[in-house]
Amino acid sequence: MKNNFKITIPLAILVTLLFVTYQRMTGPTYPKKFTLEKGQQTLKVKLLRSHNTDAGAPLEIPVFSDTGSMTGTLYYKRFPTNDEWTAIPMSFNQKVLQATLPPQPPAGKLQYYVELAEGDWHQSLGNREEPIIIRYKGAVPASILAPHVFFMFISMLFCIWAAFEAKYKTQAFRTICFIATGTLFVGGMILGPLVQKYAFNVYWAGFPFDWDLTDNKLLISMIFLAFASAVNLKSSKPWAVILAAVVLFAAYAVPHSRMGSQFNYEKGKIVTDK
Repeated sequence: MKNNFKITIPLAILVTLLFVTYQRMTGPTYPKKFTLEKGQQTLKVKLLRSHNTDAGAPLEIPVFSDTGSMTGTLYYKRFPTNDEWTAIPMSFNQKVLQATLPPQPPAGKLQYYVELAEGDWHQSLGNREEPIIIRYKGAVPASILAPHVFFMFISMLFCIWAAFEAKYKTQAFRTICFIATGTLFVGGMILGPLVQKYAFNVYWAGFPFDWDLTDNKLLISMIFLAFASAVNLKSSKPWAVILAAVVLFAAYAVPHSRMGSQFNYEKGKIVTDK
């Protein structure tokens, strides 16, 4: 069979979108969601878990009424340290409570939580035992970040597509696998280090220099895809492409940025969060 695009393309798009959605829902850098409940009233809140180093991280919490009777206190300290908690009263401004977390160096983290009150009503967003963790990063130019995200997305799509074509043992899976390998190399091995350099002032934090999980996932995926492409150069080996896709699935099943770069305040340098 030459190809089975009518089946494999929709399947590849569907699986890719599922993985992208999963990454957005589980990644430790996406905003933490809360629901405020008071009587029959509910409000949705999103608190930052990632911010650029050039300014403090702004926090805004909606209020139930514009009377200014609702109060909030922000508690924070550097992570991981034995610092004392710092308390900041939140200010009321046009139906929201506002406060700003102080800026940190690249990969620097703060742990924080918020206590809210209005009359007899009280609610905490996070607490000392389970605080919200925010990590700071340098700003990455859109001219680098956008193509990085694009090529990583396309490489995932083409790898999954190649695996479905390989399952049907069509003639097309080899070419699709070659494209997946090339786009992963460009997006991950070329643009990826540039993104990391801007964000955390280091090009590569994976093996053999450190144990950054995102970099190591990329490296393993790249090795298996390159292997699949190599063994399919002269003859058809669909099993190698399916194996590479399984490895890619496993890599993307781990939330993005888990066990990533972290500033060690005692040593004054960036290490891997283990």
